[in-house]
Amino acid sequence: MFVAMNRFRVVEGREAAFEEVWKNRDSSLKEMPGFIDFHLLRGPHHAEEGYTLYASHTLWKSREDFIAWTKSENFRNAHRNAGQNKDLYKGPPVFEGFTAVEGA
Repeated sequence: MFVAMNRFRVVEGREAAFEEVWKNRDSSLKEMPGFIDFHLLRGPHHAEEGYTLYASHTLWKSREDFIAWTKSENFRNAHRNAGQNKDLYKGPPVFEGFTAVEGA
């Protein structure tokens, strides 16, 4: 199993707008071979730095399935409007990928 996460520092006060973008996105993840699950996670608020931490969390059968998603037309379509929301972020997202070593 492979876990793909993007961490987002969302500008304080823009959390609802950020969540709305995700709720209304045209995602075709379920159509992709190897896709298992998706969650958008809200993390701690960092008032001193002016942001709330979020993470998108996807589970895949393998790293290869995830890489295939990133090279697909579905991926390009899902991310085509990403640049229109730069005002929601304090910097670019940070990607983290993990291969499962052990699981239940």
